[in-house]
Amino acid sequence: MISAKSLRPRQLVRSGLTHAVLLAGAVIMILPFFWMVTTSLKEMWEVFTPEMQWLPEVPVWRNYADAWMYAPFGRYYFNTIFVAVSVVVVQLIICGLAAYALSRLQFPGRDIIFLGVLGTMMLPGTLMTVPSYLILHWLKWIDTYYALIIPSVFNAFGIFLLRQFFMTIPRELDDAATIDGCSRIAILWRIIMPLSKAAFATIGIFTFMGQWNSYIWPLIVTNSEEMRMISVGISMFKDQFNTQWTLMMAASTTATLPLLVVFLFAQRFFIEGITLTGLKG
Repeated sequence: MISAKSLRPRQLVRSGLTHAVLLAGAVIMILPFFWMVTTSLKEMWEVFTPEMQWLPEVPVWRNYADAWMYAPFGRYYFNTIFVAVSVVVVQLIICGLAAYALSRLQFPGRDIIFLGVLGTMMLPGTLMTVPSYLILHWLKWIDTYYALIIPSVFNAFGIFLLRQFFMTIPRELDDAATIDGCSRIAILWRIIMPLSKAAFATIGIFTFMGQWNSYIWPLIVTNSEEMRMISVGISMFKDQFNTQWTLMMAASTTATLPLLVVFLFAQRFFIEGITLTGLKG
């Protein structure tokens, strides 16, 4: 029989190993971001030194001003914020209504429709690129906000996540609200949504981050400089013969800050949504 005294050292060793692994993982995750920030403060010659140089000799803050003036990044930021916020708002509305219908209403073919929604999650996103582009070209939406927003407002994962969350909410609340005279929309707005803030916040954060970092689709459907997003604008620092690494890292750093701010403010809802979201069938 193992005594309590011999068990405690084992627990300490196991806890120490666990924290060591987590710390190593955190360092690996943070290191590229740290390198990006330090490179944004270097002179160009410091990027290609024979030996690894982690910190600049003298911080070059003008790189941020030069990067901002290199291209119309103010316009890029406006486009990115407008598209990301628009997609989040419309997507939450569509996902909320679809999830409510698939979880609380009874109608013929409901389960088949839900399986169809899940089926779209199995398709690679690149598979829909050409058909989506041809449809947008036929609608004459290329190089417009419609091309950047409309194809992204449907989110099968968001519908699935909200449906599973809605199914964990007792139906007795719906029955009580119906007796009080609430309509279906009123039940969704006044009962279901307030109880599902964490799930909506989770989808909103994922969607905002995905739209902010999106590169391939904005590159395909935009032609003019006025419609470019920040991810495409950062690639302007690279041409056929040269890459302005310090300016690119400065622009990348400023592009990362809004994501950090959004996540820090919504972190509580994000963690709560991941923890509480049910997977009830």
